[in-house]
Amino acid sequence: MAAILSVRDLRKVYEGGFQALSGVNLDIEEGEILALLGPNGAGKTTLISTVCGITTASSGQITVGGHDAETEFRAARNLIGLVPQEINLEPFETVWNTVRFSRGLFGKTRNDALIEEILKKLSLWDKRKNQVKELSGGMKRRVLIAKALSHEPRILFLDEPTAGVDVELRKDMWDIVAELKRDGVTIILTTHYIEEAEAIADRVGVIRKGQILLVEDKSSLMQRMGQKQLEVQLTDAIDAVPASLAHLNLELGAEGRSLIYTYDTRAERTGITGLLNDIAAAGLVLADVQTRQSSLEEIFVGLVSEDAA
Repeated sequence: MAAILSVRDLRKVYEGGFQALSGVNLDIEEGEILALLGPNGAGKTTLISTVCGITTASSGQITVGGHDAETEFRAARNLIGLVPQEINLEPFETVWNTVRFSRGLFGKTRNDALIEEILKKLSLWDKRKNQVKELSGGMKRRVLIAKALSHEPRILFLDEPTAGVDVELRKDMWDIVAELKRDGVTIILTTHYIEEAEAIADRVGVIRKGQILLVEDKSSLMQRMGQKQLEVQLTDAIDAVPASLAHLNLELGAEGRSLIYTYDTRAERTGITGLLNDIAAAGLVLADVQTRQSSLEEIFVGLVSEDAA
C-alpha cells in the first residue's frame, strides 16, 4: 500500500537547545490507522504539530500526498484534518455554524449536504442548533472531529481524542474511527490508553525522547516481542517451589496453588513438555493449565522504560 504521508529525518530544536524531535522517519500508509504511543514529553504532539504546519521544523522533509509540506504548504495542508487535544471552541456559536465555518477556512465552496452528512455520522445532527456551551465534553470532542472533516481531508490526526471521556463515550469514539477508516480516511492517533491502540490500530508506533523506536503491525509486534505465561494449577497448595524445579525459574502463584512459567513465543522450543514432566516427577499433581499472552501495555512499558535500548 502506498504511503500517503512520509517524514524524513525530521528534527525540531527549540530555543535553549531542547530537541523535541531527533531525526524522525515515518511512513503512513493510505487507509490505515496508526496509533502513536509514548510517555509525556516523548514528542507525539510536536510531531503532529510539525506535520500539520503549526510548528516549524528545524530540518527534515515532510511529504503529504506527494506534496512537499514546505514548498507546497497549501496543497499539503488541505489533505490534513487535525483534532487537537485541547477543546477550544467558540462557546456561543451553534454546532452547525462552527463546522460550516471551518470548511470555509480552507477555501472550500459551501456544501450543506456534506455538513449534514458529517453531523449525522457523528450523532450531532440533533444538536446542530445548540450552542457549543450547551454540549457535554464528549459532544464537544465530536464537534472537533466534525470541524476537522469539514474540508474533506484524506488524513486525520487525532491527538488524545478520548482524553477525559468516560468509557462508554470512548468506545463510541472507537466506532467512529472505524467508520472513518471504512470511508477511506487515513488516521493517526496519539493516545495514553493502551487498550485504545490494541482495539482499533492496524499498526503501532512507539516514540520516546523524540525518536521513533519502532513502527510495526500490531499483531506481529505482540507476536515478536510478547511472552506467554503458562499457569499450572495444583490440586494441593505448596509452600515453595521444589528444589528440583529451581532451574526452571518458576514463580509461585497465589496461596501456593499454582506455578507460573514464562516462555518466549519466538523460541523453537517452549520447554513446556519438559516442564510438565518435571512437575510430575516432583510429586505435584496438576489440576488445570492456563496460558496468558503479554498485553500491548506490558510490551509498551518495556520499550519506553529508561532501560530500553
